Amino acid sequence: MTTILAPPAASGLEPGPEPSFSVLVAAYNVAGLIGDALDSALRQTRPPLEVIVCDDGSTDDLESALAPFLERITLIRKENGGEATAKNAAADEASGDFLVILDADDVYLPGRLAALAELARARPDLDVLTSDAVLEVDGEAVRRCYTPELPFEVEDQRSAILRRNFVFGLAAVRRERFLEVGGFDESIRYATDWDLWARLILDGSRVGAVMEPLARYRLRAGSLSGSRVNLLAGRVRVLEKAAAHPSLSDEERRAVAESIVLERRRLALAEARAALEGELPDPRRRSLRIAFGRGHGPQTRLKSLAAAVAPGWAASRLAASDRETTGGVRLPAG
Repeated sequence: MTTILAPPAASGLEPGPEPSFSVLVAAYNVAGLIGDALDSALRQTRPPLEVIVCDDGSTDDLESALAPFLERITLIRKENGGEATAKNAAADEASGDFLVILDADDVYLPGRLAALAELARARPDLDVLTSDAVLEVDGEAVRRCYTPELPFEVEDQRSAILRRNFVFGLAAVRRERFLEVGGFDESIRYATDWDLWARLILDGSRVGAVMEPLARYRLRAGSLSGSRVNLLAGRVRVLEKAAAHPSLSDEERRAVAESIVLERRRLALAEARAALEGELPDPRRRSLRIAFGRGHGPQTRLKSLAAAVAPGWAASRLAASDRETTGGVRLPAG
């Protein structure tokens, strides 16, 4: 039996109409990956109304990769502007009741849209629909996206979204609400989906989830670790923006303030690590800032002090640790 998680429905809520889905795919230099994604969308047991691909100024041979699908998709092209701009451009062309995100390196399982449609009919009060997924690293299943440590939140979604992004990103969002809040913020290049869900939830939307692994969220070695600093900086910016929302209660303001402190600490650690790996300057200064700063535990301080004294040794230890765990990919923390 399929498990559905969502905030309680209002008394007397009647089933809604059959929804239509527009699948949105932002494509930038993904010629080797996008075929699987498009095939998964077009082979759904409940077909989408349309699949819209926005080529965000790709410089690879995306045209050849898209050739087998051209009669079944809508293709638009634009100059490179980032993921948020590409998704917004695709949304502008869409006509479905829901906009469903599909990243070009991920895939839907065949029954995903059917399950989301069933949820939409049963709960027409929900504006955002998602599901669980299997997280894969280089083709190997690592874990489910939702775990006991990283659950889908039901009780207080407003406070929860100020603490972490609990909405799995291949979500369906009601097009009318998407347009009302202005779509993706194009000034945010990382964690832009978290920003969208936060704005929707703080403006009154609610989220439901089908707790079945109906997608494969695929990571490649280096794809996440290489952008970790930018991702964490994006999280800080999202939270700082959410902190200014006029509807926040005093308790919610405290929650988002705590989250900002936590993400800034994570960002400092990521920057220090990137510096040790040669991706940022001043590894000693960044390590000393953590060693003698506030908020980090004793072990982290000691390791940072050691890194400041011997950055080359610390870098080699980090590389060895990565190889022993997930092949060099640090998994998302939710």
